[in-house]
Amino acid sequence: MTDDGATGADAPAVERAGAAMAGFLSAFGAFRDGIETRLKQQDERLTMLDRKSTPPRRPALSAAVAEEPLHLKAFGAYLRSGDDDGLRGLVLEGKGMTTAVAADGGYLVDPQTSETIRSVLRSTASLRRLASVVNVEATSFDVLIDRTDLGAGWATETAALTETATPLIERISIPLYELSAMPKASQRLLDDSAFDIEGWLAARIAEKFSRAEGAAFVSGDGIDKPKGFLAHPAVANASWAWGSLGYVATGAAGDFATSNASDAIVDLVYALNAEYRANGAFVMNSKTAGAVRKMKDADGRFLWSDGLAEGEPARLMGYPVLIAEDMPDIGANAYALAFGDFASGYTIAERPDIRILRDPFSAKPHVLFYASKRVGGDVSDFAAIKLLKFAVS
Repeated sequence: MTDDGATGADAPAVERAGAAMAGFLSAFGAFRDGIETRLKQQDERLTMLDRKSTPPRRPALSAAVAEEPLHLKAFGAYLRSGDDDGLRGLVLEGKGMTTAVAADGGYLVDPQTSETIRSVLRSTASLRRLASVVNVEATSFDVLIDRTDLGAGWATETAALTETATPLIERISIPLYELSAMPKASQRLLDDSAFDIEGWLAARIAEKFSRAEGAAFVSGDGIDKPKGFLAHPAVANASWAWGSLGYVATGAAGDFATSNASDAIVDLVYALNAEYRANGAFVMNSKTAGAVRKMKDADGRFLWSDGLAEGEPARLMGYPVLIAEDMPDIGANAYALAFGDFASGYTIAERPDIRILRDPFSAKPHVLFYASKRVGGDVSDFAAIKLLKFAVS
């Protein structure tokens, strides 16, 4: 019997069991260390993959705000995936965050995008800069014009009074038409969170809207679009009557007169009555401006002068000049130059909201964005605008 109670025959077995247990514990420890090492390596690889797969954050829309406003996040989510859950909450919580959401869903306008579009429209060289612009909620806008004078006469103490003429009121109705644009983008592009969706959408829509509006305000035929001031009849200013625009001829076919060319511009300015002339402005395209700015008066002074300050328009005979590329070029019988008080003479009526419909189905794998706006325009005072006709008479 040994001191620990094991017989001599059992001693080798005990030693073998102890050695086996020690080997097991050693192997188990090594196995555990291996697992921990592999788990650590796996965590490091996952962390590295997360860093590589996480897209960079979109630059903040404002330098003073590090994080996008909540309504812009919701609008971006809608454009990328059609998820409007966030928008529903925003509509209920703040009226200023959206202008309109139709009852059947899908129509919305993001205030940041809408404001961007409107600012681009104002910055383009269209008649919008000079005309009177009103916001309406109806389908048309009526302008009431008192175009005649009240009769009056001198009376004596004993003579009988006679009836005098009463003024006539003219009603001009400006219907609103739908202006639309439909840019598209691939779903993969929309899924890229680094892509500036708001800027892209605003730029595309603003470009299309500004071109369509600028052309319609000048020469639109009034059929499903605003009626431009050049679409109305033009008559010689000596025989002008309400409902038409008066014109002054240059005296040469398709060009200015070879001698005293600037006289036609002087005649055009003074064809307008003094009350309109005080707020007068010229409208022409770049080609016409290139010809006009070379003109001099009898003393050799240029009629054209550039603005003295940044952003100030050029002036012709002291009146501001709007360069509108939708005006016609100088040519035979062309009305390539206009002068008038356009704030009185032309009215633009529009609804203030812009609607956007997201369509992910019609052009797969692209997503269409149908944007629409209601706008109309027409001459509101035929006495306030005069034209220069490039003709003998």
